[in-house]
Amino acid sequence: MKIPREIEQISQILATNGFKAYLVGGCVRDLLLDIQPKDWDLTTDAKPDKLQELFPDSVYENDFGTVGVKTDSGDSTLKIVEITTFRKEGKYTDKRHPDEVVFADTVEEDLSRRDFTINAIAIGMGDDDKVVDPFGGQKDLENKLIKAVGDAKERFDEDALRIMRAVRLSAQLGLEIEKKTADAISDKAKLLKNIASERIRDELEKLLMTERAGDGIRKMEELGLLKEVLPELSEGVGVEQNKHHIYDVFEHNVRSLEYSVSKDFSCELRLASLLHDVGKVGTREWKNDSKGDKAKGNKKGDWTFYQHQYLGEKITRDIMNRLKFPKEMIKKVTLLVREHMFVYDPEVVTEKGVRRLLHRVGEENADDLIKVREADRIGSGVPKAQPYRLRHLQAMIEKAKGEPVSVKQLKIDGGVLIKEVGMEPGPKMGYVLAILLEEVLDEPKLNIKKELLEKARKLSSLSEKNLKKMADKARKTAVEEQKRLDDAIKGKYFVK
Repeated sequence: MKIPREIEQISQILATNGFKAYLVGGCVRDLLLDIQPKDWDLTTDAKPDKLQELFPDSVYENDFGTVGVKTDSGDSTLKIVEITTFRKEGKYTDKRHPDEVVFADTVEEDLSRRDFTINAIAIGMGDDDKVVDPFGGQKDLENKLIKAVGDAKERFDEDALRIMRAVRLSAQLGLEIEKKTADAISDKAKLLKNIASERIRDELEKLLMTERAGDGIRKMEELGLLKEVLPELSEGVGVEQNKHHIYDVFEHNVRSLEYSVSKDFSCELRLASLLHDVGKVGTREWKNDSKGDKAKGNKKGDWTFYQHQYLGEKITRDIMNRLKFPKEMIKKVTLLVREHMFVYDPEVVTEKGVRRLLHRVGEENADDLIKVREADRIGSGVPKAQPYRLRHLQAMIEKAKGEPVSVKQLKIDGGVLIKEVGMEPGPKMGYVLAILLEEVLDEPKLNIKKELLEKARKLSSLSEKNLKKMADKARKTAVEEQKRLDDAIKGKYFVK
């Protein structure tokens, strides 16, 4: 691939002033693999103060000798080019950061501090355009191997996040992890407890967004990393499911993730697909349908997972809080996990039920909920992501999207109640709107301003206590409708 103009210009300025410049790190690896680099890094023998002098429009806000040079590039990957002075590092007492950074004299010394051989290759810029590869990184790329630079255990002792990075690069690039490096990963997996949750989360997100995310999760389990990062997911290994599933809980979850990857779903949906059945381990019970005795090999019954979606919601929230995911992402993913067991059998679901589903999950989440259910189906080993029944429900959802399913969609609001009914803001107003919404959910044709105002006037004359009772009764009706649907799931699938 062609080296960008901005990199050439920066390198030329360094060369003109008597300094060496090398492309280094992931961009070199990607160039050798014929992949478009996502960022460009240079290393040089020029010290940071000299770099700032040569490039006045630059930033230097770290302790690692890295200066960010601003360019006028329209390419976001080139707006800031990082240039790092050759360096070598001391001990990593905290298993995360070097105790000290010392500038080195040669690029070879700089490469010796890097994590994997495929990331320890440099390409000289300008007249010195040779490839510097002291650890055989090019050969490892040819052999599709990820191998640590030098002693693997020492590299992971220095920075334990490299353990996660090895698996992520394996999935991202389709490479195998060399045996000694893999053994060192297994041996040092517990060091991940020293790594900030945010850094682990970032690597996990990058892994989930690769084309081989499923293989990456399996590799984490194989090497003992999953027990350190997602122990709740690891607990599903070997946990047999019911007759509707041909895989254990863990493999089902991973295959659901793989479907979401194949459809290029967002990170939120990939995470929801991976964790949607994480609550099954904690809710699994054996159900006999006669005098079957599983212990004696008489399988006249099946495993049940009643309420697993609700436990799954809690577990997913715990996982995402632990890894410090953004609050809005946690809210979305946990909702998808909780609601993924929605009913779509035409003989059970009703238009009223669909409106209540939209009211519960929000119109903005309805399509994503369908996608997670598709992933669930394919992860179970069925051939079709969307059978007729699911397509039928999707059509009902599209129709319901044009109908009122939230207080905001009522033809009256708090302002109208204040102006035309004389109500004051407070709990009483909330109860009135809740009662009106429940009626409109049952019958959308009632969403007419005149009629709603008339009902609101009558309701406003009641006491707050009575209004609360009416609002609670209306909500109870919704709960009973949901229970009817849950019972339908329980009776047909043993997975309430």
